[in-house]
Amino acid sequence: MDEFVFEPRLDAAAMKAFAHPLRLRMFSVLSNGGPATATGLAERLGESTGQTSYHLRQLERHGLVEEDTSLGKGRERWWRASSFSMRKRAGDATAPEVAVLRSAMVEDAAATMQAWLSDDAAPQVWVDASLEQSTTAILTPAELAVMNREVQKVVDRHTSAGSGREAELREADSTKLRRIRVYYYAFPLPQD
Repeated sequence: MDEFVFEPRLDAAAMKAFAHPLRLRMFSVLSNGGPATATGLAERLGESTGQTSYHLRQLERHGLVEEDTSLGKGRERWWRASSFSMRKRAGDATAPEVAVLRSAMVEDAAATMQAWLSDDAAPQVWVDASLEQSTTAILTPAELAVMNREVQKVVDRHTSAGSGREAELREADSTKLRRIRVYYYAFPLPQD
């Protein structure tokens, strides 16, 4: 069996909190659509503001969302998804909460990619800038680890340029600035 390692490290209580269906949906909305208030999340998800407020506090308690102080005015609180990565680790049994999270992440990735691939109205400039790629290679574990570290450094370098640009994104022409998603999976294929 395998265990998943989260970076930053999420303890069992955080994984259990995150595995709640509404919290997963809320995190997905915040990840895909950017910061929102509890009221905005409630409207988008067909829930009450009381429900979304409660679940945002639970997610915040475990470091899965954080307040975006650059957007709030007065008592209005805006929330954004926190970033984390998940790695598989051989040895221990997978907790049910981790299985739920893993499944939700795969479903969200598939739905997000399908939405992009089905968007016939996407501006050509974004179509030209995007990439859908699948590559198969024969590598040692050490080579795979080195490749993953190098790719992560490149992704971190480029995505850090976008931090703190929420206000700019709200005012920008969508042909010039958009929220982007990077999916990168590099793992051994099952043996025959």
